[in-house]
Amino acid sequence: MRQRELLLVFLLCIAILVHPGFSYTDPDDVAVLNSLKKQWKNVPSDWKNSDPCGNGVGDGWVGIICHNYRVTNLTLFNMDIQGTLSEKIGNLKQLQRLDLSSNLKLGGTLPATLGNLIHLDSLKLVNCSFFGEIPDTLGNLPNLTFLALNANNFTGRIPPSLGKLSKLIWLDLADNQLNGPLPVSVNDGWGLDQLLKAEHFHLNQNHLTGKIFEEIFTANMSLRHILLDRNQLEGSIPDSIGLVHTLEVIRLDENGLIGEVPSLSNLTRLNFLNLANNHLTGPLPNLTALTALNYLSLSNNQFDPSEVPSWLSNLEHLRTLEIESGQLHGQILQELFSFKELQEVNLKNNSLNGTFNMGNDVTSFLHTVNLELNNITSVTLSSNYSNNLMLMGNPVCSIPHLSTTAYCTDAFDQSSAIESLNITDCSHPFTGFLIFRAPFFSEASDHIEQLKQNLTGRLKTCSTPNNLSIQNYYFDGNSYLWVQIKICPDGQSYFNQTVIINCFDLNSQDYKPPELYGPYYFTASPYHISSRARQYIIGIAIGCAVLAALLALLAVYAVRQKKRAQREKLRNDPFASWGSMGEESGEAPKLRGAKAFTFDELKMYTNNFREINIIGSGGYGKVYRGMLPDKQLVAIKRSKEGSMQGNLEFKTEIELLSRVHHNNLVGLVGFCFEKGERMLVYEYICNKTLRDSLSGASGIQLNWSRRLKIARDSATGLAYLHDHANPPIIHRDVKSTNILLDENLTAKVSDFGLSLFVSNSEIGHVTNHVKGTMGYLDPEYYMTQQLTGKSDVYSFGVVMLELITAQLPIKDKKYIVREVKIAFNRQDKPYLGLKDLIDPLLTNKNESLVGLDRFVDLALQCVEEEASNRPTMSEIVKEIDGIMHNGGINIVNSGSGSWEKINPAQYYSMDVSSSSSQQNINSSDFKYSGGFPLHWKLNSS
Repeated sequence: MRQRELLLVFLLCIAILVHPGFSYTDPDDVAVLNSLKKQWKNVPSDWKNSDPCGNGVGDGWVGIICHNYRVTNLTLFNMDIQGTLSEKIGNLKQLQRLDLSSNLKLGGTLPATLGNLIHLDSLKLVNCSFFGEIPDTLGNLPNLTFLALNANNFTGRIPPSLGKLSKLIWLDLADNQLNGPLPVSVNDGWGLDQLLKAEHFHLNQNHLTGKIFEEIFTANMSLRHILLDRNQLEGSIPDSIGLVHTLEVIRLDENGLIGEVPSLSNLTRLNFLNLANNHLTGPLPNLTALTALNYLSLSNNQFDPSEVPSWLSNLEHLRTLEIESGQLHGQILQELFSFKELQEVNLKNNSLNGTFNMGNDVTSFLHTVNLELNNITSVTLSSNYSNNLMLMGNPVCSIPHLSTTAYCTDAFDQSSAIESLNITDCSHPFTGFLIFRAPFFSEASDHIEQLKQNLTGRLKTCSTPNNLSIQNYYFDGNSYLWVQIKICPDGQSYFNQTVIINCFDLNSQDYKPPELYGPYYFTASPYHISSRARQYIIGIAIGCAVLAALLALLAVYAVRQKKRAQREKLRNDPFASWGSMGEESGEAPKLRGAKAFTFDELKMYTNNFREINIIGSGGYGKVYRGMLPDKQLVAIKRSKEGSMQGNLEFKTEIELLSRVHHNNLVGLVGFCFEKGERMLVYEYICNKTLRDSLSGASGIQLNWSRRLKIARDSATGLAYLHDHANPPIIHRDVKSTNILLDENLTAKVSDFGLSLFVSNSEIGHVTNHVKGTMGYLDPEYYMTQQLTGKSDVYSFGVVMLELITAQLPIKDKKYIVREVKIAFNRQDKPYLGLKDLIDPLLTNKNESLVGLDRFVDLALQCVEEEASNRPTMSEIVKEIDGIMHNGGINIVNSGSGSWEKINPAQYYSMDVSSSSSQQNINSSDFKYSGGFPLHWKLNSS
């Protein structure tokens, strides 16, 4: 009996231990996880069991891994979690890995208690919405090897304390809003220079400032990737960067770096070097020793004039060569085009001359050769090359009846987007973007199949069969390659959460793409799945429950049908609710053509309105870059919530831009008016504003001929508004930040939020409020409130003075109009007394400032105090035409951005001050652009 009693007690204990109410997990860890559950929405459905670690039988919570009953791994990749990260996370004392990536609605500030996780070796919070400063306490994690906080909204400095992370290999803080200098130990006590085991410094696309200190790099570092592009760094490139012999990728482009490029001869493993769009000077760097280079870009700097460097012939593995605006002269090396892997050559805007001869051994991979804006006089083409060759702006293009004239027109469409490759569709695919930050090539189509096979091999390790397709791919304006993948479950309706976490978290970097793709990160689209258990909740024995479910389904269907009808009504009449916005909003806009987008569509096209997509901001709100399904890039202007002025500007821009279609006016693609949102969708203009170019912020250097062309383009657009729009339109806010430059540097006037339709009887009418921008504002309009087209003329005259001086209209309490008027001296040749005011970029070069005297005369007539003494915009266009013809600059296609040098055949001028009557330009002077894809249905009033 005694033995039986003991056996019963033993079995009872076992029963208690395995009872579902008993937890194996450490109670402190359970408390932390329960606190996270309370702060989060959309936690995994199985986070309701009693034991996170699984009672020792493998049925624990999704995303939780334990060892000795302690939580060691918390991975909730792409679970659509919403909320903030509790400071109690610091109580998971044995945690080794924390990954909450791709939860776009998970944000707030990072708790300082993360610094208590002394066993943590991997912290990944990629593509979330965290903000504020990165806590200094992260420097207290002695075992951390992987730190990825990229694609959030962090601000403040990079904490110097990160220099204490002696085991760190991966540091990715890119795509945030971090500012201040790079931390170095000599200045901050701790710094990046102490991370001797680090292989990756990914700090690109922030607002970092100051110098790259000499002390930041040493010979005993292990760095492979340095990504510092698209910051605001200054000073010279440190000599010490040449000591890090392990480097494979260097991106320092899109900064304000100056001085000579140091010796890089020690970097024999370097595959990728991009120093473009800085202010680097001195000779082109000698890169003879860098024989492993696949990608080289030195464009848009201020290097000394030189011949095409002979060392290029050593770089036999080059795939991409870019030295645009590099002051090169002489002839191009013929052997360059025999490199077996060469894909793209861009030597645009140099002084290359003579005969361009590619030779007959041209690689089949070569797809683009851009030699625009050089002095090439003849071309010998290879018989086996039929791809893109761009020669616009070369003398050879002015010779009629040559076979090469086909290459003197606008560039071919080089879109690299493709459709999915015959993969069966599914209702619940997993999708996301692989973003490659420094691919060693410029033509993805040659390598995309290799990537697909590589990814397929990686996904074969998943427990769930799947089908992979590459939906599309494209290079953005930063030379990043975006590859959209789509994965369908094979034989199932959807992927369960465990598969998503274990198979698709490519940010773990255990996935290795082909080497030539370079560094990457992954952003997943939200994946909404329902628990499979819900399908079995209703017992078939309870008939009433079945009936209730059917009734519920019918109700849901009815509601959805009603919503669908409402959405259809909204599309047919997108301004049905306009009247509810207040009396000041006026009547609903009357449209002649524009696409009505839904809010959800624009949210998808802008990656959920992420900060990384912002390309501008102002009093109205923010402008986002987006991509439509047909791969068209657009700029989406999103008004601030609750702004009544925003309603009026919104209405004005839609009405105006839906009526006027001209190549020198930014085209309206569509709009969104729903859910309290007012958004305008424009064509995307890639080269930013005229002010950005004049200030050097865009990296584009404008010579005198280009400035004349930009003046002509923008004047043509304004003349169209004044003389050819029906009714006429007055812009009211002409300024250099409202003149955009496209890929051909064609100027397009933008931002019509303050514009007015003015009938002939209303010209000169008195406005209720003076509107415009100080420094550009017409003084007569300001004093009398009497608005005419001459008010735009005054503002345009200020822009003309900006083109000459590159100075802001008002700077240091000095007004550029007054300064030019005082200094102007017609007898002082060649600079008319303006030598100290003219942009040094114009005077430091040997280019003749043809027509400067007439251009200054015209600008000063535009800024006359009395409007009656100013020319019309039509007269301004004709006078600039005369200046350009007199200087041998012929407009080939008005508004197209194309121009070439010719021998002047006509010389004429006009005295604009002697003509007060308006002279209309013939409508044939204008090249129109419909601006809307033909397959879109247009709304008309």
